[in-house]
Amino acid sequence: MQSWAALSSACGQCQRCGLASSRQQVVLGRGNPEAPLLLIGEAPGQQEDEQGLPFVGRSGQLLDRLLEEAGFNLSHDLYICNVVKCRPPGNRKPTREERQQCRPWLDQQIALVNPRVIVLAGATAIEALLGIKGGITKLRGQWQGGEQRWLLPVFHPAYLLRFGSEAEQSPRWFTRQDLKTARERALAPPPCSLPPP
Repeated sequence: MQSWAALSSACGQCQRCGLASSRQQVVLGRGNPEAPLLLIGEAPGQQEDEQGLPFVGRSGQLLDRLLEEAGFNLSHDLYICNVVKCRPPGNRKPTREERQQCRPWLDQQIALVNPRVIVLAGATAIEALLGIKGGITKLRGQWQGGEQRWLLPVFHPAYLLRFGSEAEQSPRWFTRQDLKTARERALAPPPCSLPPP
């Protein structure tokens, strides 16, 4: 795909897996498609399926608040999408096959955004991009990759809804710190290359 319009059109007609038969609409993404940071979640839920936008339910509202508290301009600094573009029935986790069938759409989004930093929200995104199963408590906040782009695992906001505490060392506190470091790396000016003397 060479453009967002082409991707949106092709993705909207996708019938690669069984999720196509139960979706209301494809949920592609929201935010700035030229942002230096891409945040990838798991899959659309009911409200996302109804509105056609990712992270608009309770967990999305919490995510937006944490992003703003970390200093992000939501319409300028990042683009948000999911590993899978259609809602799994009952908001279950997408299967390995569903993730594989949807992966070309995600790869095209990554290529079009071409972000400096990718934030992986939750175990599904971590497994899809890094091939690592489980262990998010140890992985969160640990930078992966390098050179072309950096990847940072963080807790999924749906997980954070189980914890009301904002106290230091709480899951929400850790996520806010992780998002701050992701923003710093994504928005840092490129290294200055001085001409030879």
